Amino acid sequence: MSSAASASTKGRKGKSRASKSVSRSVRAGLEFPVGRIARFLKEGKYAQRVNAGAPVYLAAALELAGNQAKMSKRNRISPRHIQLAVANDEELSKLLENVTIPSAGVVPKIHQNLFPMTTGEREKEAKTTSQDF
Repeated sequence: MSSAASASTKGRKGKSRASKSVSRSVRAGLEFPVGRIARFLKEGKYAQRVNAGAPVYLAAALELAGNQAKMSKRNRISPRHIQLAVANDEELSKLLENVTIPSAGVVPKIHQNLFPMTTGEREKEAKTTSQDF
């Protein structure tokens, strides 16, 4: 093999230039197809342009919703599954904090003050509250 042929197939440090392509799903560590979701977003005419990060976030949200559907022993993702998945994920909840998902219900959360007090908390509250003026 001549030096010209070896120089065209190999770059620095002996790595070949024609490396395998890595899908966006693999890069993001997701099972959902990011490329297919990107294609659907473009063909659906939801916007004139689609940012490169949009299908990745959407695939991540759908994957989490799919896991939520599996936990509730369902085969189909419902708006409720998307709501619960988004609420349990820190990044997605921050991204979608002002978003209302129709037919999704509310995220179950009981305020801390509504829980019954323990005896230790009652004693502590009795000591701190005083009727002296």
